[in-house]
Amino acid sequence: MPFRERRELTERGKKILAGAAIAIFILLACAIAWFIGRPLLAFVSEPERFREWVDSAGLMGRVYFLGIQILQVFIAIIPGEPIELGAGYAFGAVEGTLLCLAGSTAGSMLIFFFVRRFGVKAVEIFFPPEKIRSLRFLHSARRRNALVFLLMVIPGTPKDLLSYFVPLTDMPALTWLFITSVARIPSIVTSTVGGDALGVQNYVFALIALGVTALISAAGLLIYRGVCRRHDREEAERNGGKDTDS
Repeated sequence: MPFRERRELTERGKKILAGAAIAIFILLACAIAWFIGRPLLAFVSEPERFREWVDSAGLMGRVYFLGIQILQVFIAIIPGEPIELGAGYAFGAVEGTLLCLAGSTAGSMLIFFFVRRFGVKAVEIFFPPEKIRSLRFLHSARRRNALVFLLMVIPGTPKDLLSYFVPLTDMPALTWLFITSVARIPSIVTSTVGGDALGVQNYVFALIALGVTALISAAGLLIYRGVCRRHDREEAERNGGKDTDS
């Protein structure tokens, strides 16, 4: 068989293998979200029951929680706020923050290397193409790191989408490690502090903390949308006012 044909067969085989791996992952992700994610959220949403489980598990309770947090970050369709609130309730503000931060950093790095291996098809498992295209301005290295840090540090921005999008750029792994481990702190703290206040039955402070978090999150979402629109306009101007998707 000629070398060219052998190479084409090899490339085709790699594509088939990658497609099969992604298909299997999609099925596993759906199964995990349905059989583990739903019961997990129901469990964490019962703070007293969750705290009793943590107390009875001892040190392993922390290990289990790290696994829960990593799973939540990696399976993007599982919301993170109930888990962070549960961490604040069960472990207190300081320990809950540290555990959430460790789990979210580990999950983000797992996503980074997963997407670097499988490319955009891995991102499309969780996000539609138009969502991915909305962040296309981050492909440019100019001001990208600062923008990503800003979007990650503000509560309310779509951090799951950013975690899956960044590996599609040429950002180094160490840069992403720094950004994702530092910039997530404000968002996590606002949730764990609220959960801790609920745990000590300081309901007034808990309501204030959760209300402030909601307002900051709404403001963060508006800032994120404004950044995306501004860069869309700049790109349109650079292309003579033409639609960049055409």
